Amino acid sequence: MKYYSTLLFLVFFVTFSAFSQEKVIKYTVANGETINQIAVKFKVTPYDIYALNPDARRGISANTVLLIPTSNAKPAAVKSETAVAKTVSNTKEIIHEVQPKETFYSIEKKYGISDAALKAANPTLEKTGVQTGQKLVIPAKGAAPKSLAATEKPAKEKAQEKYVYHDVVAKETKFSIAKQYGITIEELEKRNPEIVSNLPVGYRLTIKGKAPKTDASVAAVTNTVKPAETAKKATSYMEYQVKPKETFYSLGRTFHISQEELTALNPSLSEGVKEGMVLKVPAGYLAPSPIIAQQQPVEKTVERQLENTGGGIQIVDKVKSETVSANPEVVELTKKRGENERKKLVLLLPFNLAKMQNDTMSSVNRIKNDKFLNMTLDFYSGAMMAIDSARTLKLPIDVAIYDSQETKTTSNVSTLISQNKLQDANAVIGPFYQNNAEATANTLRLYNVPVISPLSKDKANPIDNLYQTIPGNDVVRNAIFDYMRAKNGNIVAVVDKKKESVISYIKQNQKGVVFAALTETGGLDVANLKSLLLPNRMNYVVMETGNTAMVKTTIKALIDSQKTCQVQLVILEPNSTLDTDEISFDNLVKLKLMYPSVTRESDEAGVLVFEKEYRLKNKVNPNTYATRGFDVTFDTMMRLVQGKTYQETADLMTTEQVDNKFQFYKKEDGGHANKGVYILYYDTDLTLKVAN
Repeated sequence: MKYYSTLLFLVFFVTFSAFSQEKVIKYTVANGETINQIAVKFKVTPYDIYALNPDARRGISANTVLLIPTSNAKPAAVKSETAVAKTVSNTKEIIHEVQPKETFYSIEKKYGISDAALKAANPTLEKTGVQTGQKLVIPAKGAAPKSLAATEKPAKEKAQEKYVYHDVVAKETKFSIAKQYGITIEELEKRNPEIVSNLPVGYRLTIKGKAPKTDASVAAVTNTVKPAETAKKATSYMEYQVKPKETFYSLGRTFHISQEELTALNPSLSEGVKEGMVLKVPAGYLAPSPIIAQQQPVEKTVERQLENTGGGIQIVDKVKSETVSANPEVVELTKKRGENERKKLVLLLPFNLAKMQNDTMSSVNRIKNDKFLNMTLDFYSGAMMAIDSARTLKLPIDVAIYDSQETKTTSNVSTLISQNKLQDANAVIGPFYQNNAEATANTLRLYNVPVISPLSKDKANPIDNLYQTIPGNDVVRNAIFDYMRAKNGNIVAVVDKKKESVISYIKQNQKGVVFAALTETGGLDVANLKSLLLPNRMNYVVMETGNTAMVKTTIKALIDSQKTCQVQLVILEPNSTLDTDEISFDNLVKLKLMYPSVTRESDEAGVLVFEKEYRLKNKVNPNTYATRGFDVTFDTMMRLVQGKTYQETADLMTTEQVDNKFQFYKKEDGGHANKGVYILYYDTDLTLKVAN
């Protein structure tokens, strides 16, 4: 009887112990749920869930089964005191069972050992990391494990290359983390490619190098470089002039930096953001606002180079081939094998060197104050990047750059033609002004030379050999309406009375679009708007107004309507009202704000390479004109080495470069225009995406 009692007691004890050890529950993910939502539901952090479900970092879907730590579990700090730790016979080593929330640092601090010693005693840690329930060998304090003692010097050298891990907490930014560890944002993203588009709370980052100046850093990694020196070398800054209507919020989104960090760098901001202020900002991260195209000031460093361009220079160039897009409509341009015939490309850029030499204003002041010259220099700097790529790849192209000496009504193109400098070109980029581009195309039409207008948005006259690279306003507008119709959407327009041109455009060109009624005072009739939304179709609401009150009313009505139907907010052109602190960016994301754009934002490898190389060469991020200079020049050179004429590639191929898409079409009255337009929208992860 006593035997059975003892047995029952042991069974009960083992069973009880097993259940007391089980401090997690299984949870099946519902459709549309996120890790953050689940964490809130169970009163835990996203990191707690990721610790038990490492695969969840790659995303979760409906019916995924997750292990969730129960809310009544003891805090990690308490657990660590009662962790399983027993002495191994005949040694001074200890076996430690990893508890939830424990990290390399917490374990090392508990036992007073170094990061190198712990990993040397547990070789698998380098690959697996710390896992809950894992049993680790803890070497005796002050004594190196045998595996470490046998190779003490190599281990110390290897310790220089060990990795430090960092768990992202709320309100942290890439900039603050990079600064904390004395590395650049580029290095952080290269080590953790999953955070390029966003930085999820709870995500464990792998960081190589010096840890921050805390006890944790001393235990985590050995490094002879002082943190201050590392940070000084790794973190670089540039000056940025505040544009009209910019706010802490818009600056934070542009530079990925918090208001506190921005104010710490610029104490004058304690009195608020003011137009014209020159701020110190991190140079490693600059993305122009997608809602308002912002032109960043560029440090001009090409004045000496300009002295050699008046009479023309010739450069052997080659263009680097990049993978363009997975879009089946887009063709990747590559060097055609066996194509050895040399091509000639001419760039006509309005430096107006003669004017600079004769002007009493110094060159430095002119570069600072002449907006047209600034635009020219930006475009030129991007074009030179394309030419440098061409030279490196040794493509069979000769490039000549001439000063077109342009004003709105005159140029020296006729002189260049009289000197036979353009007639033998395979393509000419420029001039900048529309009437000058048309005059050049008219003259060179006899020689069948294509003239590419790089910057003009004006509607072009019908000239067969003229190619407009910037889509016109109506082309941009038509693109988004075509997209909405292709999705079988119900299109509703909210347009205030002041937008007469928009009302006229929609009525004349976009049949079937219904207008929401306005009140007698010109405000939105909310009830009427809601009545126009259909429950069984996607409702695209095109909002065109600069009135803040109408914007707020429209957004609130659409947020309410999402309970019963699908709604997406659409704008036809940049709207400065949406980029103010009065409008909730979160609401724009909820409505997946969508708009047409002639440029995109991309994290493709080729795009990142261009931006990095441009920064290295020019000490500043490329602005719109610099990127366009690269795209137009790069695209033209690539088309010339396809074994076809520029005209043939324009008729057959759609291409993408860094920011721009080139999809030429023949206009009915003659000439060619570009209809390469992107449809962009804000996704739920706060990133801009291209709509399919």
